Amino acid sequence: MDKLFCKNLKESRKACNLTQKEVAQKLDVVESCYANWEQGRTEPNIDMLRKLGIIFNIAIDDLING
Repeated sequence: MDKLFCKNLKESRKACNLTQKEVAQKLDVVESCYANWEQGRTEPNIDMLRKLGIIFNIAIDDLING
């Protein structure tokens, strides 16, 4: 997993004042699933990337590439 994506994901979440648990609930996934994305253990599929963009009000490209 791209470390830049992981960093951007975490920073975007914090900028929205959300916890990992809150984001996971919005995505309807377990907290550990979301935490794994931030830690680079797994990566979200395109559908989840779209949802993350909506939750964080950020373009997917910005989320991936900064």
